[in-house]
Amino acid sequence: MSSLLNTSRPPVFCPGCTHERITKELDKALVKMGIPAEKTVIVTDIGCSGLFDTFFNVHALHGLHGRALTYASGLKLADPELNVIVTMGDGGLGIGGAHVLSSCRKNMDITLIILNNFNFGMTGGQYSATTPSDAVVGSEFLNNAEVPIDICEVAKSAGATWIGRYSGHDAALSDHFVTAMQHKGFSMVETLGMCTGRYTKRNKLNLAAIDAMIEEMPSMDGVVEKNQRPEYGERYRAIAAEKTVYPEAVTVEQKVTLDNPKREDIVILGSAGMRIVTAGDIVCFAGMVAGLNASMKNDYNITVLRGQSVSELILTPEEIGYAGLEIPSIVLALSDEGVQRRKKIFPKLTPETLVVKEASVTIPETAAEVVTVDYKAMKIKRHDWALASLGFLAKRGRGITEEMLIPALKARFNEKVFGMAMETVEKTLKG
Repeated sequence: MSSLLNTSRPPVFCPGCTHERITKELDKALVKMGIPAEKTVIVTDIGCSGLFDTFFNVHALHGLHGRALTYASGLKLADPELNVIVTMGDGGLGIGGAHVLSSCRKNMDITLIILNNFNFGMTGGQYSATTPSDAVVGSEFLNNAEVPIDICEVAKSAGATWIGRYSGHDAALSDHFVTAMQHKGFSMVETLGMCTGRYTKRNKLNLAAIDAMIEEMPSMDGVVEKNQRPEYGERYRAIAAEKTVYPEAVTVEQKVTLDNPKREDIVILGSAGMRIVTAGDIVCFAGMVAGLNASMKNDYNITVLRGQSVSELILTPEEIGYAGLEIPSIVLALSDEGVQRRKKIFPKLTPETLVVKEASVTIPETAAEVVTVDYKAMKIKRHDWALASLGFLAKRGRGITEEMLIPALKARFNEKVFGMAMETVEKTLKG
């Protein structure tokens, strides 16, 4: 095998562009390694470096700008025997920097080649994350106000186990590529080169200047001893193999056959800390106990102990094509926050809708049937109001029944919590 280059799609870059030399050096490296073409994958994103996947007769994947490492990680995990190479420009580096950091931390056996030519060459020569502050680029003065990133130093601090920085015209570049690809873990090669179509038209950059830049920067040439650790894929599989106990899937068997099942649209309006989502789970489980289809939509803030918590539920014998609901048949109004979040539904309610309202909650005017329950007087704690409301519904046979509710509680909770839940539910079932 003398070359893996695609003769029907030869490399075509601007005259003098370093990318062309890097393409040929990578080809030399692949030939030296002797890995079959079908065991090699080149993953790219957008930009001039994104052309690499078309230049080689190997597997290839062309993705979104900055996201190449995410696809490469999936490929490597799926088939650990693959030689996975990612080519990325300094534009993709800036756009997908978080993915670079993640790859350094994981130490997956992937080789990242960064083709750094100090600008977005494809789109007009705008500044990138590596553009020198004093460079003249196509985005006016913006780079003057920023400090360029040293990706090798960043990768070192993020945990990369092999790092190299070289001129794209280094005579030993193919050997550097080989060493990087043979490293068991995440290897990153930054190549510094010239964009003759954009960057060098306005900036004095030649091979000597690139060598001088590399000389001034911290030396990066191989294994980072302090970061050495097991390769991510091997470690992942070893940990997974040690794990023998997994959570059992929750199963809900049909135990009740309803005489005349119909659709029920139920909304629980509460606040954070009231276990609204848990109550929604139980309603869905109760529906499945009766052989119904169930859906659930939740609305709550990112704050754990403050803000509204709303659960919208559908129980129906029919298939559910859309989980939204317009006019609920049952509303549990358990907090002012939850009511305010869905206050627009109340004017739409009809006399057929049942609203179960806690005594302390104020609701907008509505034509629905409103039943007020004083859970405080029943000595039920606020965080149990939603659960108690399910007992209230079951007692009235609205939406769910006692025969549906109790098996649902058993499915949702362990034995200890089930006992505590029943103590709450019984206060409204028998009250």
